[in-house]
Amino acid sequence: MRAFALAALLATAAAPAPSGFDMVVLGARGGIEDGNLSSYLIRPQGDPRGVTCDAGTLVQGLRVAEAKGAFKDVRVSAGEELSRVGYVLKHDIKGYLISHPHLDHLSGLIIASPDDAAKPIYALPSVNAEIARSYFRPGPWSNFTDRGAEPRLGKYHVVDLKPGTPTPLAGTTMTVTPFPLAHGGMESTAFLLEHDRDAMLCFGDTGPDAVEHADKLQRVWSAVAGRVRAKQLKAIVIEVSFANDRPDDKLFGHLTPRHLLGELHKLEALAGKGSLKDLPIIIGHIKYALSGTQPQAQILSELGAGNDMGVRFHIAEQGQRWRF
Repeated sequence: MRAFALAALLATAAAPAPSGFDMVVLGARGGIEDGNLSSYLIRPQGDPRGVTCDAGTLVQGLRVAEAKGAFKDVRVSAGEELSRVGYVLKHDIKGYLISHPHLDHLSGLIIASPDDAAKPIYALPSVNAEIARSYFRPGPWSNFTDRGAEPRLGKYHVVDLKPGTPTPLAGTTMTVTPFPLAHGGMESTAFLLEHDRDAMLCFGDTGPDAVEHADKLQRVWSAVAGRVRAKQLKAIVIEVSFANDRPDDKLFGHLTPRHLLGELHKLEALAGKGSLKDLPIIIGHIKYALSGTQPQAQILSELGAGNDMGVRFHIAEQGQRWRF
């Protein structure tokens, strides 16, 4: 019996830790579909401690994900008077990465703040400044942060990120490196999350460089091309808000399939022909259409028609759990 137990212990000790990332889609859409707005819970595989990339939806997204079985492996600690949804919100989500201060990327965080646990909010300085100015202040909402208008309740510690500089994410084993994006006149952010040698990219809203008259996406592609070549970039989460029939002068800082494909060709040119083959690219922020005909199928078809790089396009849906 002792020999068997020792052998089992040695086998466990020798087993490599899981690699890659685990992602739960808390909110998949952009624009007006309240209750299903941009938010992705990202954590290393085998480790429950993570952060969200944006927080347009939190509690409702956690509820949908729980109903779909995304948190079936979560064990609520003995003595905790919390549901699994409450436990993930207060214990497993260790912080929030906010790409820009539009409400469809932030409203879930604001609404959940009275019952949330203390944790950091990470963003570029311009984003944190706008959040303090527009939301966490007397009138719109109590100030649950440690910055801005008095009285400050101090639950959330506001952390300014420096572009291109890795920052450890408190309470996790990950770092984040932010890259500014151009979003119709507003600064947005792409977040490069890293754990050991693995990485993934999560984009806030962005227009194509050609339309935005900028080089922001080109700078992101240049920064990650080496990781693509080394097969260390496990996935990209990025927006495609409209189908190709949307004219460029009505994009308002967003992407279409044609523009995303053009940007991915730039990344392939930097990383090498065939380097994007089988790379998962999760498409989010598709705008809800009041016409009743939703554009998901058209967008996926248009992406597929121009996909000569072998990437794997997927449409994000609320409650999904992905392992990369």
